[in-house]
Amino acid sequence: MISLAERINDALPQTQCTRCGFPNCKAYAQAIAQDNAPINQCPPGGLEGVFILSKITERPVLPLNPENGVEGPMTVAVIDEAWCIGCTLCISACPTDAILGSNKVMHTVIESACTGCDLCLPVCPVDCIEMVPISNELTGWSAWSEKLAQQARRRYEAKQVRQLAQAQLEEKPMPSKQDMIQAALAKAKARQQP
Repeated sequence: MISLAERINDALPQTQCTRCGFPNCKAYAQAIAQDNAPINQCPPGGLEGVFILSKITERPVLPLNPENGVEGPMTVAVIDEAWCIGCTLCISACPTDAILGSNKVMHTVIESACTGCDLCLPVCPVDCIEMVPISNELTGWSAWSEKLAQQARRRYEAKQVRQLAQAQLEEKPMPSKQDMIQAALAKAKARQQP
């Protein structure tokens, strides 16, 4: 049986924007399920999202909390490549790995993977990123789709797995060259013995 937190998380647009005050959509969903957060803190979901969450949680509909932002059209990040210095800060900040590039090389955005979370904006030291509306007049869940939300969640979860694996690798101390040579010699010696 699917838990209340999972049903709530499934109803969120998965932008991972943190505007709700939580580090990701899943954390916000868990807080709502535990009655530790109201249902009106997701600007990307908009008022339609509040109605959906109200139905799932059987709580009254509330207006979108302006402290968390305002409902608006779906946007994507666009990098002015002439100004990009390749600092990689936006790559680290992007929750869905929607930005490509490397150190000291111009970056670009994979439009279909960008959730419009705005998390790349404050970290850019040269202000070369702009959020461009792509949904015309459509806002909230009217601008999103379940398919986009699922894609964003998969990309977010894949990045989390990759970052965890990378952190675990970095925790392991690298053997010294001397230790690696000794281990190779011991292995070779063991193969020579019957």
